[in-house]
Amino acid sequence: MTRLLTALVAVPLALVAVFLFPDLWFFLFVAFFIGWASGEFVTLARHWAPGAPLRLLPALVVVIGALAYRHEMNGGAHTAGGEFGLVAFMTVLALGVGTLILFVRTPSEQSLPAVGALAFGLPYFVLPIVSLMSLRRVDPWVVFLLFAIVWLGDTAAFYVGSTWGRHKMAPRVSPNKSWEGAVAGLLTALGATVAWSLWRFGGVQWPLVALGGLTGVAGQVGDLVESMFKRGAGVKDSGGLLPGHGGALDRLDALLFAAPTLLAGLMWLGPQMVGR
Repeated sequence: MTRLLTALVAVPLALVAVFLFPDLWFFLFVAFFIGWASGEFVTLARHWAPGAPLRLLPALVVVIGALAYRHEMNGGAHTAGGEFGLVAFMTVLALGVGTLILFVRTPSEQSLPAVGALAFGLPYFVLPIVSLMSLRRVDPWVVFLLFAIVWLGDTAAFYVGSTWGRHKMAPRVSPNKSWEGAVAGLLTALGATVAWSLWRFGGVQWPLVALGGLTGVAGQVGDLVESMFKRGAGVKDSGGLLPGHGGALDRLDALLFAAPTLLAGLMWLGPQMVGR
């Protein structure tokens, strides 16, 4: 019941943010929850590198996300600065993270896990912020499609897997997930995209449907990746922010992989695929 009540509050709030918030408020909304999730990721990562400066990650995520937001508002990838921003970000990953770990005197036996946590954590959380902002600028209804793929797919996978699941998908990482549930999640993602396409275009855009299925698969992989982190750290939930749902990272894990996948696919297919 607690899980249902939390969903009844969280889902309408997310949709209000997508359709009614001004750009800046929407960025702050997204940055708050993804930044919170990055803080929970830091708590998990401290299991391997307790002496590393991992607490800097949420601040870096929000700052880099804010710079990306400003860049997006000024034209984003349509300007020559797009390539510079990509090079600058990769430079931070390649040089900045290693230099930071070196100069804060992280214990040598924790240096590699610390570099891995920060170098993975930055794109892990920054890319979804950028993706959600970019998808909303394309069309808020595309963000609605993303939520439908992730949320409905997750719900279908949970109920089908718990009822009919017999074949374990990744027992060492997430013993409760089954192939039956995964197939249900994929079919639901495809069905949601077909319904969205029919509603928006009056017909089925099959390349978009294929992208919807790929986005659903990416979301399921994101769920398993976060389960892998929790299993390694020996915890059940990443936090307790959302009653009945665990932490912010528990609720956003699929979205962190799905949002960049959907954006990349739309960039490849072209804006005409969503009517723009």
